[in-house]
Parts: sequence; structure tokens; C-alpha cells
Amino acid sequence: MILLLLVVSVALIILLTAKLNVHPFLALLLASFFFALTTGMSFDLILSSIEEGFGGTLGKIGLVILLGVVIGAFLENTGGAYKMAELVLKLIGKKNVHAVMGIIGYIVSIPVFADSGFIILNPLNKSLSKKANLSIAGTGVALMLGLLLTHVLVPPTPGPIAAAGILDADIGLVMLVGLGVSLFGLIIAIIFSKKVAGKTYIDPNPELSQADIEKKMEAAPNAFKSFLPILAPILLIVGKSLIGFYANETLASTFLFQLISFIGTPLIALIIGMLLAFTLPKKLDKSLFSESGWVGKAFLSASTILLITGAGGIFGKILQNSGIGDVIAHLFEGVSMGIWLPFLLTAAIKSAQGSSTVALITAASIMAPLMNAMGFDTEIQKALLVVAIGAGGLVVSHANDSAFWVVTQLTGMDVKTGYKLYSLGTFVVGISCALFIFLLSLIL
Repeated sequence: MILLLLVVSVALIILLTAKLNVHPFLALLLASFFFALTTGMSFDLILSSIEEGFGGTLGKIGLVILLGVVIGAFLENTGGAYKMAELVLKLIGKKNVHAVMGIIGYIVSIPVFADSGFIILNPLNKSLSKKANLSIAGTGVALMLGLLLTHVLVPPTPGPIAAAGILDADIGLVMLVGLGVSLFGLIIAIIFSKKVAGKTYIDPNPELSQADIEKKMEAAPNAFKSFLPILAPILLIVGKSLIGFYANETLASTFLFQLISFIGTPLIALIIGMLLAFTLPKKLDKSLFSESGWVGKAFLSASTILLITGAGGIFGKILQNSGIGDVIAHLFEGVSMGIWLPFLLTAAIKSAQGSSTVALITAASIMAPLMNAMGFDTEIQKALLVVAIGAGGLVVSHANDSAFWVVTQLTGMDVKTGYKLYSLGTFVVGISCALFIFLLSLIL
């Protein structure tokens, strides 16, 4: 019954937003209450889930979204984003934008949280798509799928690290197998984004004509200066991950380590990126920071994204606290399906409650006592098990996942299109990775 109610809740979101044109924030809120009340959750638990879901989600990425939008506004309004795009297009050509965005996302998400990575790279993606006359639907899906692949498959991202720890798997082997599987998934993601998602045209920046862009580029900063607000945060976050991965107790106590750890957090790194963005205009007029200036307009445009992302967090937390993960785990008890069991178990939990990291940790905890009985006893088999769980974490991103709302809102997709392109993309890539892991399990 609880699974049926989940399906009805998702259908309710689609009906309200796609057919009745209800704002996604209200649709998510109504669906959350519907699911909570029909499953018999206590009033206290409903209230705490709303507070934790909204506050917890925005606490993690709310300020990151705001800062990213400000950086994007300065890159766009100064013409810096188009200078970046011009340089990249000269190097790789208009035909390869989907591949480039997928590869950039794939690399960036190893140290950077996927949602944050999309927000940081969105200005570049918009400008590249506009300059190449491509739909942002295709390039946006390519970027997010690239980000997600390493997010769920390659340590040192939190999900794979936690799953490897729970299952006592060798991190080096998990990384090696995860890289191989994720690279295969990346090829599928690029093909899907170009051939399927890219066929639905969404203008990356409908307010600007080509003549407007050319006019902006005349007074734009050079490409190197334009790249700094994006590259600096990424390098700082990567630096923090690397130094944290190799740090010992002596190094961890030094001021330099603490400084890098501080400035390498996504929030501080993006503040630094924002300050660098303030250097892009030829003249930094105080009006740019007013309510009617670039900053004010950026905050106004971010408000809708924040509301919808927070409401998605409520829906996800309601599902988590309903115990739907335990119900799904119970359904798979006693089932022996080799590498497919951990994949399907994780996919079911991910689809039900929205968080890939929660799904990976939950599935790994369930699989831990079953490993020997199912024959996952060698180091390579343990690594394959962790990666199979990671692949399940891709399937399926939809309304209860903050990434869904970040992608749809920043690319201008409506909910129906988001399901058709982005959710379908996570399904196709996740299944493809699972098939590749299954073939590896037969060989290895």
C-alpha cells in the first residue's frame, strides 16, 4: 500500500504541475501532505519532517544556489560567459558541446557535490549552448548525468566511501572499478543527451539575441579572467578533498590544513568565486548591488529555485521518515539475484526517498550481513558489489530529489519535460551501468 501511495503522490505532482499549471512548490507541498496523512504518519512526525526537509535541504545548498546565481549574473551581464564559450567552442567545436559538458561534470563531481557542481557550471553551459545554437535541455542533462556518475560511483564522494566502509571493500579497487563503469556510463549519458534530450529545444537565454551577445562581447573581460570565478571554487574544493584524503594527524593540526579546509568548503569557495566575479565589470558601480541591479535580480530569480528545492526536500524527508526504505528492504529479503539484487535494492530506495547517498548507505547496510551467503567474499567481488549499489543510486531521479529541481529550474524545463528527459536519462544510464557491471562480474 505504501508503494502504491508513493506512485499516486508522484502522479499527483505531475497532474498538478503539468495539467493544472499549479506552482511546483504548492504541488510538492500538497503531495507531501497527501502521502504523510494517507500512510498514517503522526502529526508530530509530519511537522518535524517538513522542518527538517525544508531547512536541511536549503541549509546544505541554499546559500550555494544564491552565490552561484550571483556569479552567473555577473558572468552573463559582463559578457564573460560568452568569452568563455567562444574559447571552448574554438577548441572543441560546436558538435562536441554535449561531450564537453558531460566530461567537465564527470571530473568536477569527484570532489564537488553534484548539485553545487551544476550551479557553478551552469553559466558556462548556458553560454556554450547559446553560442552553439543548441538546446540547453540536452547540454544540461549531459552536465548533470556526468556529475551524478562520479557522485555515486567514484570515491572519495561520500556515498561510495560510506558503502565501501560498511562492506569492508578495498577503496582503491572500488575507485578503479568505479572509474571503468562510470566512463562507460558517461558515453551512454553523452549519446542520450545529444540524441534524445537535445531534440527538445529550450532556448538557453531567450532574452538575448545573437546581436545582443555580440554587443556584450565587445566590452567583455578576457576569457582567462572570466573563467576565474568558476575555476577558483572548483580548485579550492578539489584542494580540500585531496588534502583531507591524504592528511595525517600532524598535518591536520596545522594552520595551513585548517585554512584550506575552511576555504575549500563549497560555501566559502563560492563566496571567493563571487568576489572574483565582482572584478569582471570594467566599472564596478554601486547600482549593480541594489535591488534593481544585477545582484537584486539574481536573488529574485533564485527565490523560485530555493522554494521548489526546499519543497522537494520536504517530500524526500516525508518519504524517508515514513519507513518506505524498510518496506522495500523487506520485499527483497531472501531473494538471491547476484549483482542485480544490490542494484535493484538501491534503485528502489533511491526512487522512493530521493537521496542517492541515503540509498547507498541503506543498501550497503542491508547487504553487509548477506555478503558471504551470496558469494561476495573476494576483494574484487566486494568492489563490484559497492559499484552495483552505486549504479542503483542513479535510478531514478525525480520530484523527491533536489537535483531534479536544480536541473529543471536552471534549464527552464517544466516538470513533464524533466521526467521525459532528465529522469529518463538517469534510468537509461543507471541500467546501462548495471548491465556493464553484470558483464564484469561474469569475467572477473
